[in-house]
Amino acid sequence: MTMCRQPEKAGLRARQRTARGGTLRGMIGPDTTAKRRDLAAVVFALVFPTLVTVLYFIVLAKQSSGLQQGAYGLGKFIQFAFPVVWVIWFQRTKIGWIGPRFKDIAAGGAMGLVLLAAALALYFCVLKPEGVFDKAADAIREKVVGLGASSVPRYVALSLFYCVIHSLAEEYYWRWFVFAQLRRLASLPTAIVVSGLGFMAHHVFILAVYFGWDSPWTYFLSLAVAIGGFIWAWMYEKTGSLYGIWASHALVDTAIFIVGYDVVL
Repeated sequence: MTMCRQPEKAGLRARQRTARGGTLRGMIGPDTTAKRRDLAAVVFALVFPTLVTVLYFIVLAKQSSGLQQGAYGLGKFIQFAFPVVWVIWFQRTKIGWIGPRFKDIAAGGAMGLVLLAAALALYFCVLKPEGVFDKAADAIREKVVGLGASSVPRYVALSLFYCVIHSLAEEYYWRWFVFAQLRRLASLPTAIVVSGLGFMAHHVFILAVYFGWDSPWTYFLSLAVAIGGFIWAWMYEKTGSLYGIWASHALVDTAIFIVGYDVVL
């Protein structure tokens, strides 16, 4: 399995990376019209996941499981199809392919283990003893049932889907597309911060459903998500590969589902 790497801003380092990824050498930046078009695409990509989350997680929360899953599936299909369609159809960009490298996977795995350990330590040493999840438990359990994962086998299947497949899809969306597009239009710090905040945005609504808008934990955990987005964007900038950050993201999601299992089942 291989992953794609988009061309970045003009410059020697960027041209070397795009050449390494199989894209066209010496590709220049877009003109003003194309920049406006690409900026509109980035704004859509930043906002759309939050709209989908509000729809299936809040608006349809009391509806049938089938309706929730249908809205979720349609929203995710549009979300994850959009980047490829945009890059190939509108930008007319040749997509290069980068194979997995051991050093990238090892670095991502190490970072993921650190984040996993930190998340579990926070939960078992602070959040659980303080009863932070006591109020959220019923809402989490209701959402798990709504997703059709009320039994242990189904919960494990849902966990595997999110940790293995969905984590890759999110890295493809947020780092390969959103961050890379921002990198063509703005400075590195701006691209990292904006893509990280966009990645955080839909998580804010999820956490607010569980902990409430008045809970400091909603914002603390949202900030943790943003920091994860910053780290993964920086790693992607340095490596040009999704494999390492995929491994890191998968391990963080593993920690989340371990916590979920302890809270719900």
